[in-house]
Amino acid sequence: GDVVFVEKLGAEAEATVKFDQVLAVIDGENATFGAPVVEGASVTANVVKSGKGAKVRVYKMKPKKGYRRTQGHRQPYTKLQIEAINA
Repeated sequence: GDVVFVEKLGAEAEATVKFDQVLAVIDGENATFGAPVVEGASVTANVVKSGKGAKVRVYKMKPKKGYRRTQGHRQPYTKLQIEAINA
C-alpha cells in the first residue's frame, strides 16, 4: 500500500506494472538479499499518475567575464502504489 515515486516509466495511469528484478525482500524478522537479484521475487504496483517534479534552477557564472546562464529543469516521475510483494 506504500506510495513511491520512481523515474518516469512508459506506462499510462491506472496501469499495472510488474518489477521482476528485486534486490532484497524483508518480511519482519526474515531478510533475503539477492546476488544480484532474489530468484522468483516480484513486486506488483499500480500507476497513480505521471508528472514532473519541482523546478530546479541551474545558474552558471564566470566572474569578471560577463558570462551568466540560467536554466530550469523539472525531472519527470511516475507515482506508484505498491499492491503486492511476491517472494
